[in-house]
Amino acid sequence: MILTMKNLLLPVLLLAGSLAVSQPAPKPYGPLPTKGQLNWQETGMYCIIHFGPDTYTNKEWGYGDEDPAIFNPTQFDAMQIVGAAKAGGFKGIVVVAKHHDGFCLWPTKTTEHNISKSPYKNGKGDILQEYRDACNKLGMKMGVYCSPWDRNSALYGKPEYVTEVYRKQLEELYAHYGPVFISWFDGANGGDGYYGGAKEVRKIDRSTYYGWKDTWAIPRRMQPNAVLFGDVGPDVRWVGNENGHAGETSWATYTPHAPDEGKEAGNGYTKDYEGTEGQRDGKFWMPAECDVSLRPGWFYHKDQDDKVKSPDTLLSLYYQSVGRGAALDLGLSPDRRGLLYENDVKSLKEFGAILKKTFAVNLAKGAALKASNTRGGNKAKYGAANLLDENRYSYWATDDSVKTPELTLNLHSEKVFNVIRLRENIKLGQRIDAVAVDAWQDGKWVQIAAATSIGGNRLIRLPQDVTASKVRLRITKAATGIALSDFGLYKEAGKI
Repeated sequence: MILTMKNLLLPVLLLAGSLAVSQPAPKPYGPLPTKGQLNWQETGMYCIIHFGPDTYTNKEWGYGDEDPAIFNPTQFDAMQIVGAAKAGGFKGIVVVAKHHDGFCLWPTKTTEHNISKSPYKNGKGDILQEYRDACNKLGMKMGVYCSPWDRNSALYGKPEYVTEVYRKQLEELYAHYGPVFISWFDGANGGDGYYGGAKEVRKIDRSTYYGWKDTWAIPRRMQPNAVLFGDVGPDVRWVGNENGHAGETSWATYTPHAPDEGKEAGNGYTKDYEGTEGQRDGKFWMPAECDVSLRPGWFYHKDQDDKVKSPDTLLSLYYQSVGRGAALDLGLSPDRRGLLYENDVKSLKEFGAILKKTFAVNLAKGAALKASNTRGGNKAKYGAANLLDENRYSYWATDDSVKTPELTLNLHSEKVFNVIRLRENIKLGQRIDAVAVDAWQDGKWVQIAAATSIGGNRLIRLPQDVTASKVRLRITKAATGIALSDFGLYKEAGKI
């Protein structure tokens, strides 16, 4: 047999290929998101809708003594409301099924204080079902909020309220109006109220009264893919303010605080100031939701018709929430007709158009990519090309020991951009602490941006346009080898 160079090299090439292919995937780092949390992260933006007796009494918190007869919208149109949210780029809604006044927007069996006692559709109305139908038609996700505090119920403050009223209300909602992507809770609990005519103050210990462990078990059982949100919730934490923004550094991980010694801890509680940033070494995957209303109030007030947030304001909030790995939960307030006011609809539409146009084209597409390290040399599986596909979970990975790699993008021609998008494959945890981005300008690299806590989504909005034909990404700090899934360059659209 005549040995040729080809014969000699073949075994070496086969061995090298075998080693690359057999390189195991990176081991997950730290706490990891559940299926429901991944779905929530992909949702990004949704709207919480406040509509009920308070709409007609011009209040934010009803006392609980409101006559159901006042609730009689003449033009309620769930399609108009949900459609306006969709036009704004939002992917879901959260229906306030019951606020603190105890009035239920569905025909519940748990209380007489519900929509069946109102003149709406001659007592045959069901606002929850109308929202569910609209979401189904428009391809929108739906969640629910049922206030644990009930200022109408005579049983509030007693154990029977939790077991015979509140939990059964949750069961009705999950059974009849699912699937829900989020079950929303908050911390407004106890105080003065009507309470069936008692008209008194009732205080409860919110850490023990609702028996959160057993209460949370209801959505876990009936809607297993829904996340639980709230300052008492174990899946998504409150960001600590109602201004719609997370911190410049915003970790998806957090360790909640237990209540006072000897009281039920559940998964703990979020301190307001900690919720804004989370904790790098947090024990739980618990990213932040940023809630803020489109208007100054959560319910409709006519004197706020000219105080609707502008598209530019919404865009700024988007970068400070979704752009920091959190979610934006925007409050919508239908008016007494049961429609969103024209100013609200207009602002949502213009905001949605700006978002859609901005992120329609990734200017990094088609770039020649050069990574300083690729995991096991396996470019087919872990190569930087994965950054430019449409899959949030395909990724560029490095060897475990390589924590500060660099990636150069040759754009082939000068591109003008002012937004940079980075995402990690969070199925493998939050691995990257900090990054820097450089542009090739005047024959040298010039740093144009830096960011921390990349996570599921990081948008860097530059103060001015950058023109460059080459861009460099530097991972400046990471806990282990990286698993980056997305790199994008975008030019923000102007007013539409």
